[in-house]
Amino acid sequence: MKGRLPVVGFPCDRRIIGGKHPFHMVGEKYIDAVRDGSNALPLLVPVLEPPLAPEDILAAVDGLLFTGSPSNVAPRLYGGPAPREGVMQDEHRDRTAIPLLRAAIAMGKPTLCICRGFQELNVALGGTLYQHIQEVPGRCDHREDPDVPLDVQYGPAHEVTVEAGGLLAQIVRERTFMVNSLHSQGIDRLAPSLRAEAVAPDGQIEAVSMPAANGFLFGVQWHPEWKWAENPISGSIYGAFGDALRGG
Repeated sequence: MKGRLPVVGFPCDRRIIGGKHPFHMVGEKYIDAVRDGSNALPLLVPVLEPPLAPEDILAAVDGLLFTGSPSNVAPRLYGGPAPREGVMQDEHRDRTAIPLLRAAIAMGKPTLCICRGFQELNVALGGTLYQHIQEVPGRCDHREDPDVPLDVQYGPAHEVTVEAGGLLAQIVRERTFMVNSLHSQGIDRLAPSLRAEAVAPDGQIEAVSMPAANGFLFGVQWHPEWKWAENPISGSIYGAFGDALRGG
């Protein structure tokens, strides 16, 4: 690794722009957080059809970050009911991200999963998702208000409690802290190989790791990329990811 920055691959979202043209894109906030918070070189990975081979992608990167997205993971991948009309899907991303996650875990590549990526991780390893958490008895509404400014949407929404003895407890000293909340999907049945690392007051799982993983593997439901440098928790997460990329 000496002499060059570690490379982090970002599987893209696929969007049709201008009515006809497909674009492959990643939110700049994720890119900036990895460049500056993990001191790594971001590399966008297109979600083509047919998909790029996971082994070819992994040969080109030192780690992966699976981002959040306005789209949901296709319910058919975890045996869920068909999505409601108007709920955005992105099966091009699904077809790249799910096999890539499994291959990265098998190879021990450092991997950070955020929001949709957090949900992809659970599905890739055999878990299931709620499509509309706000309709689940006992759960709160974890969605943002789209009509307020971004700083309010991404502001502190609820507390999480860190589970003792896990990866997150090693990364941060705090045992409770506030996070933002901008999601409707969330973990229902946790994948057997994953461990809950933090939970919301309503019991919703907010962070996970894989104790048996050969390398750094961590996922969060919230958005640590948002103004990460102003949040010590977020800075610690991106710092730990950067350390893992460098073999620390």
